[in-house]
Amino acid sequence: MIIRKSKGELETMREGGKITAACLRFLTRNVSPGVTTGQLDRMAEEFIRSFGGTPEFKGYQGFPGSICASPNAMIVHGIPGSYRLKDGDIISLDVGVRFEGFVTDSATTVAVGDVAKATEDLLLTTRQCLIAASGQVRPGKRLGDIGNAIQVLAESRGYGVVRDLVSHGVGRKMHEEPQLPNYGRPGTGPRLQAGMTFAIEPMITLGSYDIRIDDRDGWSIYTADGSLSAHFEHTVAVTEDGPWVLTQEEPNGVGGTGGVW
Repeated sequence: MIIRKSKGELETMREGGKITAACLRFLTRNVSPGVTTGQLDRMAEEFIRSFGGTPEFKGYQGFPGSICASPNAMIVHGIPGSYRLKDGDIISLDVGVRFEGFVTDSATTVAVGDVAKATEDLLLTTRQCLIAASGQVRPGKRLGDIGNAIQVLAESRGYGVVRDLVSHGVGRKMHEEPQLPNYGRPGTGPRLQAGMTFAIEPMITLGSYDIRIDDRDGWSIYTADGSLSAHFEHTVAVTEDGPWVLTQEEPNGVGGTGGVW
């Protein structure tokens, strides 16, 4: 069952989403050669707690970090630790915040120093896939329209769309129904209704969409062919007025007004 939220619940999620967005922005500013993923993790936890939230990932099914930090060919679920960023890397940062009983979930992929043009293009396309998919989050649309928007854009440019990892519902739990593949046929699946909330997260690769799970830590997921992967994510609500991106940035900080992509 897809759980719909009331207007008041969506407003609470938006307040948590401001913290999530601000945390990602803060981490992005601190990405540079020489910084470890463990340092970013500690920064994130302190930041989230300072605004009255809690890091949703920490302890989730035993996950040890407050964020997921996934460099280069690692798609998602990277455990923060001793990995030291270097010039030419990309790093995917995934943040989940619980605030007043609700979870918001967002991710970005950041270039470390100077990267190749092909890498820049991968990041740009993945971000554009997120924007295109979020634009489908409207009453009357269907779930398949969201995944199709990602697939059509990414594959038209020759990229791989990860099949084994999905977008998902989010709200009082980090993972709610439905599971939402990042590919699919338009006009299929349940019809969207106001109050539904989704964590939309395209994961796009420079090569194959096949994956492998690190058997040493049981968490880290990589591209099977070692190609680079990018990951962008927003928590988006269906409203009668169209998509409401609950984890968009605030130009004036966590407590500001307005907001842009």
